[in-house]
Amino acid sequence: MTYIAPTTEQLFVLKHVVDIDALTQHPRFAATDGDMVDAIVEGIAQFAQAEYAPIAKVGDTVGARWDQGVVRMPEGYRAAYDALVANGWGTIDGPQAFGGQGMPFALTTVVMEDLGSANAGFSLVNMLTMGAIEALDHHGSPQQQARWLPKLITGEWPGTMNLTEPQAGSDVGALRTTATPVGDGTYRIKGTKIYITFGDHDLSDNIVHLVLARTPGAPAGTKGISLFIVPKYRLDANGNPGAFNDVRCVSIEHKLGMHASPTCVLSFGDNDDCIGELIGAEMGGMRAMFTMMNNARLNVGNQGVQIAEAATQMALAYARDRIQTPRADGSSGASPVAIIEHPDVRRMLLRMIAQTQAGRALVYYAAGQVDRTRTGDAAAKVRLDLLTPLAKAHGTDIGCEVASIGVQVHGGMGFIEETGAARHYRDVRITPIYEGTNGIQAADLVGRKLSGDGGAGLAALIADMRAEAQDARLRALIDAADAVGQWMLATASVNDRLAGSYPFLTLLSTAVCGWLMERQGRIAATMLAQGEGDPAFLRGKQSAAAFYLSHIVPEAMGLKDSAMAGANLLYDAAL
Repeated sequence: MTYIAPTTEQLFVLKHVVDIDALTQHPRFAATDGDMVDAIVEGIAQFAQAEYAPIAKVGDTVGARWDQGVVRMPEGYRAAYDALVANGWGTIDGPQAFGGQGMPFALTTVVMEDLGSANAGFSLVNMLTMGAIEALDHHGSPQQQARWLPKLITGEWPGTMNLTEPQAGSDVGALRTTATPVGDGTYRIKGTKIYITFGDHDLSDNIVHLVLARTPGAPAGTKGISLFIVPKYRLDANGNPGAFNDVRCVSIEHKLGMHASPTCVLSFGDNDDCIGELIGAEMGGMRAMFTMMNNARLNVGNQGVQIAEAATQMALAYARDRIQTPRADGSSGASPVAIIEHPDVRRMLLRMIAQTQAGRALVYYAAGQVDRTRTGDAAAKVRLDLLTPLAKAHGTDIGCEVASIGVQVHGGMGFIEETGAARHYRDVRITPIYEGTNGIQAADLVGRKLSGDGGAGLAALIADMRAEAQDARLRALIDAADAVGQWMLATASVNDRLAGSYPFLTLLSTAVCGWLMERQGRIAATMLAQGEGDPAFLRGKQSAAAFYLSHIVPEAMGLKDSAMAGANLLYDAAL
């Protein structure tokens, strides 16, 4: 199956969910007009289809290989990455002062979607670099920004995030990597980091690691953590890669999926010669880390959409080609037809389409809030904070569900690696785990994001949804989200809130998705009536919106009781 980027759908969501036309009226994005938006969407589609998609299979079957401390990427990967850098696809929303194009992050979201749908594992090298750029842009000194950002923005030097250690896991405060002052403003870094995505590879002549470490005398826990720039090769007087910086990849993980993405164990300072630069203030690492993490969380939510799109395209193609007798009871006699004519197969396919479109709407909507936050819109910042755990968790949950249904549509052939359906399921399964597990996202929602402003952010979101929602089922779900939110704010027991956090996250995410899907369906109906746009696309959009409102929204209503049940049942003696 050949991946085809959903450009018509992407442009529709940019216009009617992100409101890209209004966004580009702001002086910050004034150079990004409608023609530029179209050119970016069409251009990245052609690039992803031509460069990233053809090497996806070898990335999965051969994968990255560890070779005596060096990671070798499969054939064709260096050429594809060089083409990405040469074509400037990493520069879309980068700061103009350092070689970026300064366009909206919403357009970078489209770029990342196409790259990830075409080749999920490979696209991770771009995703982590974006987090490094964000951290340096917000927290780096002018000298550090001038030294590192130009190469990171082009992608010539990819970036990584180094948080996790063998004994720490999600407990970042338990890290043991040390940073000892040298005396010239730099630090000697020593320690081990695990699960480092693209921690080593042969795609570039340098890699810029951002590393969390603890300075001498720093307090225990997260308060004592600092962030450092630790390149694979130190820079010479001309700013070019020079001496090796004592950073070694000691192994790569053998994983369920994402085989085109080397997940590395990195050892820093085995020979006491690993030098790092402090980013920001000493013991300010957590603040800088969350800048990286929040960017990464939106991009991981996008990964769920990316793989859902690829799985849906594959399932649709298979269902149209697979011929079978359409008797539900197994009897014979009818003329064979494609299985897409079977009502239950159509139900599965429609669910895949509707969930993928809903996830895309949620992730793109959050991306639009990133852009409005960058223009100084305080309300958008509050909305973005609330949406980030929804986009990350619900986007990846959707990816897992859709990829699983894709296997089911293929039947027994879905369980056979030859068809490719299993690859999507294997690749997507990591996404609810990394960059903060989805359980952590739910805890963040009911902890910091809900109660941090006394519920004002949620109240504003509920008000916006109520003002626009027309479907009775959707309005009931919005009311349920409001009721659970109010209960969470009034409940004194932290355990009760946490016990209901995941059902609440799913309920609220479905309400937001339903709101955005209903809007799109209504706009599609108006355009059809006025003879505008592509009739086949608009009818499909109406069908997806109607399915979401009639099937997925009612299911989420059942989560209200679960969210408000409290923690008492979680302490059963059987556990």
